[in-house]
Amino acid sequence: MSYQDDEEGVPFDGNPGSFPKDFGYGPFDGDGEISTLSGDSKPRILLMGLRRSGKSSIQKVVFHKMSPNETLFLESTNKIVKDDINNSSFVQFQIWDFPGQIDFFDSAFDYDMIFGGCGALIFVIDAQDDYLEALNKLNLTVTKAYKINPNIKFEVFIHKVDGLGDDFKMESQRDIHQRATDDLNDSGYDQIHLSFHLTSIYDHSIFEAFSKVVQKLIPQLPALENLLNILNNNSAIEKSFLFDVVSKIYIATDSTPVDMQSYELCCDMIDVVIDVSWIYGVKEEQAQQDGTAFDEQSFSLIKLNNGTVLYLREVNKFLALVCILREDNFDHKGTVDFNFLIFRNAIQQVFEFRNKLQSTPITNSIGSPVVTNGNSVLADGLSN
Repeated sequence: MSYQDDEEGVPFDGNPGSFPKDFGYGPFDGDGEISTLSGDSKPRILLMGLRRSGKSSIQKVVFHKMSPNETLFLESTNKIVKDDINNSSFVQFQIWDFPGQIDFFDSAFDYDMIFGGCGALIFVIDAQDDYLEALNKLNLTVTKAYKINPNIKFEVFIHKVDGLGDDFKMESQRDIHQRATDDLNDSGYDQIHLSFHLTSIYDHSIFEAFSKVVQKLIPQLPALENLLNILNNNSAIEKSFLFDVVSKIYIATDSTPVDMQSYELCCDMIDVVIDVSWIYGVKEEQAQQDGTAFDEQSFSLIKLNNGTVLYLREVNKFLALVCILREDNFDHKGTVDFNFLIFRNAIQQVFEFRNKLQSTPITNSIGSPVVTNGNSVLADGLSN
């Protein structure tokens, strides 16, 4: 298989369609519409790597619903391409796609500006090619970025692994991990942490990898994970994901390990719900106005032949909760639905709480700022 390089809070009014107007990725305007933010207002993700490593293909498949086979016809990136991930999604940030031939010693580039406003840097390595040159470029990129902004999250996508056997995948990951870490240690940057992901645009691995990157940019993540754990414990749910419907990135999941097969089932369920809704559940004028087939009426229940139930509920226009549970535990559907409403209200409180912290500093009795974290908002009132 050949690849081309491509290159303040608003109170909850009881209406299922209402939700806080600020999720931490930027303000909302109007009725459920997200306003366009300036580039400086959004988290920035940089996509870097050598030419033909697959950077632009990743971006197009994950955020623009391009078929993987269509990416074969993408032209090579020869300049920095800035892409706003905005209006139709909860996930709001900028992606900057850099050409593989970029010269870090070129005075034409303002690297203080580029790296200074960066939340995460994704370096893509072609696992089907000789990656020694890519590792040298990775070391140069990471060390230069760290000098400017030590708070950047560094992610390495070991890409195009769909054509490799399982043993070779793991061996490649181990070798790249070891070499990259040794190079950083030799350069005197042993404090830099790199996260490694095996990815391909031909399966769900690229969506899972991007999910983990985006989660690191969401300040409310610990609270969301805690709420999902509480929901699972009180509803006999085995696994739950909070999905961004458009991109199929999960912005949070519970503390149990993510099984790739379960994640793929949940992604496929979202596709089924959206596709069927476009055909049978959306009026023409609504489709023209909203451009979406996902609303407060959206939910789905799928029973698998192994005794497992997939259950999807709309959290808001951009988010869906997808749960996996045993069919025997779904006999008390009323309890599950009640707990979901409590969970949904608790998520709304998480974002309202953050809005209040941003607008009004909290002080204690002697006037000192109070240090808080996302776990301070819990889902009281769950039934079991």
